Amino acid sequence: MKYERLTQEQLKEMHKEFTNFLASQSITKDEWENIKRNKPKVAEDELDVFSDLVWEGVLNKVNYLEHFSPQQLFLFEFTDNAINLIGIRINNEAVDINTKEGFQWLRDNLLNEDVEIYTSSKALSDDRNKDIFALMKQGAHITKGELYKYFNQMVEK
Repeated sequence: MKYERLTQEQLKEMHKEFTNFLASQSITKDEWENIKRNKPKVAEDELDVFSDLVWEGVLNKVNYLEHFSPQQLFLFEFTDNAINLIGIRINNEAVDINTKEGFQWLRDNLLNEDVEIYTSSKALSDDRNKDIFALMKQGAHITKGELYKYFNQMVEK
């Protein structure tokens, strides 16, 4: 398995897609029930393959990730061959940007000496999706990139 198995909740939400996946392998509902009952290892393997296909589909579409912690914000952009990072560090432990108030403080105090903004870029590995998945496993979330674009305009000036 390349990524990780979808949760029961995720599999439930993707019931129709999973049914189509089984049908593409000529596995009927009755056959699937038989496989689950009599060949649990085969059933597990099918769930793993399906999960990897779903993850590949999702990860192929990712262009931006965000990762918040109380005093840091990491904004990632994925191009065809690089990961670009805009990092923001708050050097004031009284501010928690995970809260509405803390994030508002950041917005109001971008030029404050307690705010550090830095950028970095590195080449993607041979497996772009695995790079993205690794960041998601560390807590990053898929976004449309609004914060990245906003801060990118600031650092380009």
